[in-house]
Amino acid sequence: EVQLQASGGGLVQAGGSLRLSCAASGFSFDDYTIGWFRQGPGGGRELVAYTSRDDFTRDGLTNTYSDSAKGRFTISRDNAKNMVYLQMNNLKPEDTGVYYCAASGLTRASTRLNYGSWGQGTLVTVSS
Repeated sequence: EVQLQASGGGLVQAGGSLRLSCAASGFSFDDYTIGWFRQGPGGGRELVAYTSRDDFTRDGLTNTYSDSAKGRFTISRDNAKNMVYLQMNNLKPEDTGVYYCAASGLTRASTRLNYGSWGQGTLVTVSS
């Protein structure tokens, strides 16, 4: 059974940092793309970042970010632990929302429709 569980959310002031974690089990983790999505108040789930296997890079990975996440957020994964992390720095009030991690069998998985497995989210609230 595929399971994904996000954690690490909380309340933080603007300019602060949080580190989200996603624990995965039940599938061949190394081969899957793992993405982080944000669902803001009253909105849909938007991609924040994703990490994919890439045999053509030195570390075997490619990380992709939304424009709003570039330069502030860093996605990383530990295949030995089946974990993916999202380090979020310089947080802004517009980063507020429920953050979900999800798994995709596609290498390029830039929309929510590319992901078939989702975990429960973790709430991030950024106060101004």
